[in-house]
Amino acid sequence: MGEDEREARILDGRAWRDFCERLGRIGDVVLRDGSPETAFDRAEGYRYLTRLLRAGLESQLEFGDPRFPGFYQLSNETIKIGNDNPDNFYQNCTISGAYEYRITGTRGTVPYLSFGTKAGGYGSTGDLEPTGQIDAEALDIDEDGRFEIHVSCEPRAGNWLAMKPESRMLIVRQTFHDRPREEAARLRIERVGEPIAGGLDPLAFEDTLGRVAAFVEGTSNKFAGWMDEYAAHVNQLPSDDQAKCQRAGGDANIHYLQSRWCLEPDEALLIEARRIPDCDGWNFQVSNYWMESLDYRFHRIHVNEHSAVLEEDGSLRIVLAHQDPGPRWPNRLTTAGHRLGGMLFRWIGAVEHPPVDTRVVPFRALADL
Repeated sequence: MGEDEREARILDGRAWRDFCERLGRIGDVVLRDGSPETAFDRAEGYRYLTRLLRAGLESQLEFGDPRFPGFYQLSNETIKIGNDNPDNFYQNCTISGAYEYRITGTRGTVPYLSFGTKAGGYGSTGDLEPTGQIDAEALDIDEDGRFEIHVSCEPRAGNWLAMKPESRMLIVRQTFHDRPREEAARLRIERVGEPIAGGLDPLAFEDTLGRVAAFVEGTSNKFAGWMDEYAAHVNQLPSDDQAKCQRAGGDANIHYLQSRWCLEPDEALLIEARRIPDCDGWNFQVSNYWMESLDYRFHRIHVNEHSAVLEEDGSLRIVLAHQDPGPRWPNRLTTAGHRLGGMLFRWIGAVEHPPVDTRVVPFRALADL
């Protein structure tokens, strides 16, 4: 498409109308075979698409130019993607292997802090291939908690986060154990080099809208596809394909056990880890069908090594149920009105990855267990 046609499509509104019509078609993901057929689940599906739209606009439009890097969030309390971790504070940044960057900040007291660079994207290749990672344990941090990280394709002295020419995203994970009592790292990123003039390019605007729509479409279909896969082991919690998780933006220090759950009103799901290995942490969470963590602002839908109460022998027992089983089950989680959804157990920085057992029991039987 030539420059004159690009300008004409902006001037007469065709670019915007085509964008809106494409978003309308993307809504069919909520109606795909296998998705829940209740008004509740489908309303959540359409809300999910509005959340992805917000994330797409932030990542592709507001923060989409790698020449002017800045941190934004693809996941938070009201934007949720791919079993997002309720214990995490996520930060993202658009980057390019054509440039070099510098991250400066203060460490804070958050227990786990990692930085990863990725190639591709949900709206382009469909995956976020790992191209580099560094975590706080490997950082040189001064006595005041300050540090600097060089982000580049070529190695640099000091703290260095690797990129490749095809790198397109930087992901920061800050994982809390007890969020109200821990301090987040404070971070800033800048491109290294001479200043560059920038601004909105009207001739590139339609392409940007196309990337926004592709992000919404690619992300929603990707994780709906994962839920189709997990139908093979409902209410079980096997280790997932770790390479697949890494290609979706996962952290190399995390081992993921992932599946889906489905409970009738009179049923409960027991999740049992008979042994807790030496690790930096762990957590378990439940999500809806669209792989959005349930609303942890208002409901107890996850538990970690800080909030959990272990058995006398050091083992872990969690119960997920529609009803409250009472104080005899301190690690009790609610379905928050959902009949089915996703679930995820993470071993973080673990030297080994013991299995996590599950079993469905009648809710009334909990009193006798």
